[in-house]
Amino acid sequence: MAVSMAGLLSIIMWIIIIGGVCWLLWWLIGYIGLPAPFDKVARVIIAVVAVFLLINLLLGLVGEPIVRLR
Repeated sequence: MAVSMAGLLSIIMWIIIIGGVCWLLWWLIGYIGLPAPFDKVARVIIAVVAVFLLINLLLGLVGEPIVRLR
């Protein structure tokens, strides 16, 4: 089972985009200064979504992803 260079480049671009968007949301939550319980909840939601998307992308390399993004 070989992975093409174009496929790897696509995955790397998706990881950079997902990481950039999640980092921007994380920074925005800290910048606007949400109250304590809402701050934690928002950060946990961002982290869970980011991990789910990364797992989904990596599962696409070895077989069938959980959710098709295309």
